[in-house]
Amino acid sequence: MTSTLPSSTRADRRRAWPGRLLALALMTALLPACSLFNKDEILPDEPADKLYNEGLYLLNNKKEYKDAAKKFEEVDRQHPYSEWARKALIMTAFAYYEAKQYDDSVSAAKRYVTLHPGSPDAAYAQYLIGSSYFDQIPDITRDQERTEKAMAALEEVARKFPTTEYAMSSKKKLEIARDQLAGKEMMVGRYYIQKKDYTGAINRFKVVVTRYQTTRHVEEALMRLTEAYLALGIMQEAQTAAVVLGHNFPDSPWYRDAYNLVKTGVAEPVENRGSWISKAFKKVGLG
Repeated sequence: MTSTLPSSTRADRRRAWPGRLLALALMTALLPACSLFNKDEILPDEPADKLYNEGLYLLNNKKEYKDAAKKFEEVDRQHPYSEWARKALIMTAFAYYEAKQYDDSVSAAKRYVTLHPGSPDAAYAQYLIGSSYFDQIPDITRDQERTEKAMAALEEVARKFPTTEYAMSSKKKLEIARDQLAGKEMMVGRYYIQKKDYTGAINRFKVVVTRYQTTRHVEEALMRLTEAYLALGIMQEAQTAAVVLGHNFPDSPWYRDAYNLVKTGVAEPVENRGSWISKAFKKVGLG
């Protein structure tokens, strides 16, 4: 059996129908406008020189380094593979460095070195990598991974670009970084001395003497080697450490301490020229 709607309901539907058609027409008309608002606005490309100069203005006049970096990145995005993009990329690395956003600076500088290894600015890009790590060097109680990365990047500058102004600055920073790593080894070595782990201490001081011989820590390292070898009863090595210390740093207070230690134990210090200590110093021409 076919069901039918009540007549009142059918009448209501007929009266409502024109209104529904009007509403549907309005919705249809609004759909294109809504779709325009929902889509991301697509702006035409701006001239590369305009974007680049805006970045320079933010960098130099406003000191708004992050915003400047964004402008330089926009040059690369809108005008890839252009000369403006190359110039903007090195400025991106510099702007992020000034903003102390070191990871972003390293990323941009590494990209520059990869894309433009023969460019005159490649040396500066490599220097920015090293400087970004260098500025994050922690105190000697912390992990020294950043220090080691700084050294690797700065050594690359000195090796690949020896005649540039950045090579000289890199060498100065390298000395500070080496001193930092030597200080870390000394801290651990002293701890082992306190714990009477003399073998462990010797291994740490040996690193200072062989790898970081030009740092300010080498004098104490030789004295501590004298102390540790005496504690183990290895008199010949203790004497050699004291003699090498006195020969290379005769005015050092650490030499007086080492000399007194050896004199207390035996007699005048005598060098064993077959010792690794003597060989380590002869290797770099200090002995």
